[in-house]
Amino acid sequence: MKAVRVVDGVAAFVDADDPTGAADDGNHAGTDLVAVSVVSSSICGSDLHLIDSGFVEGLILGHEFAGRTPDGTPVAVEPVFGCGTCRECGDGAYNLCSAGPTMVGIATDGGMAETVMVPASTLVPLPSGMDLTSASLVEPLAVAEHALNRARVTDSDRICVLGAGPIGLAVAAVLRGRHHSCDIAARHPHQQAAADALGANVVDSGETRSGNYDVVMDAVGITSSLQQAVASVRPRGRIGLVGTPWTPAEIDVSLALREVEIVPSMMYGRHGAEREIETAARLLAENPDIATALITQRFPLDAATEAFAAAADRASGTIKVVFDVAPA
Repeated sequence: MKAVRVVDGVAAFVDADDPTGAADDGNHAGTDLVAVSVVSSSICGSDLHLIDSGFVEGLILGHEFAGRTPDGTPVAVEPVFGCGTCRECGDGAYNLCSAGPTMVGIATDGGMAETVMVPASTLVPLPSGMDLTSASLVEPLAVAEHALNRARVTDSDRICVLGAGPIGLAVAAVLRGRHHSCDIAARHPHQQAAADALGANVVDSGETRSGNYDVVMDAVGITSSLQQAVASVRPRGRIGLVGTPWTPAEIDVSLALREVEIVPSMMYGRHGAEREIETAARLLAENPDIATALITQRFPLDAATEAFAAAADRASGTIKVVFDVAPA
């Protein structure tokens, strides 16, 4: 089958074995596996970092994807699962499973392929009529949903989002779905246009340093963005860290002087009675213009080299790159 595998530190198009006939590799032990025929799969910024780190060498990439089950049911896939028995899993925080969460496309072969085997528990049935060619966006929207829940955002909070890459814009989209406005610091013109389309108020980075925001969502995760977040949030306010700090980030004494709270987030889980990825799927189904704003390029799997080059070049107009794996 067609797939994108990391070979010698490069995301490469390959002809891979059909996984439906393969023996369990042990990573899915004790689970009921389902073969998902992938329709769309998108590139996450973390894929680029994971390739550079060597962590995913030899794996088929893809943790943002959607497709159909053997009976034709359209699904997105929640690519993280835990043991199901520890305290964290019982609390709905299976992303923090004490036995170590497993993530499809990072610990096991993922969805940048024609077919992928996943535990039945990870399937997210999609609303009728939803466009499967854009449904890979359900996963990054779930990341944003979880980050906002972790930051304890309320209806009365004044919110600023730092960074208008895919995750920063996903945060803006989720806030709009909650009928909540936000300011967003967007660097590039194409990001500014997308933010505007999603109903966010685009501001210059210098304008955010008011110290009046109740919550600042840092979708960058580097030293300079954290410093900007601390300067932008009110005393005793909250910084939702949704950007992953791949290298150590520094903070200074102003964090303590103003009693600012940093609230990190990682992936998603269950919030109340519903999985956050289910909430995200409903949001995308009800607001298809999110896909119009975020998806900037589409490629077939055999154009993996071009697709990953585009994903790495944010300044050229890229927001989200999607692989069209099969017709919807």
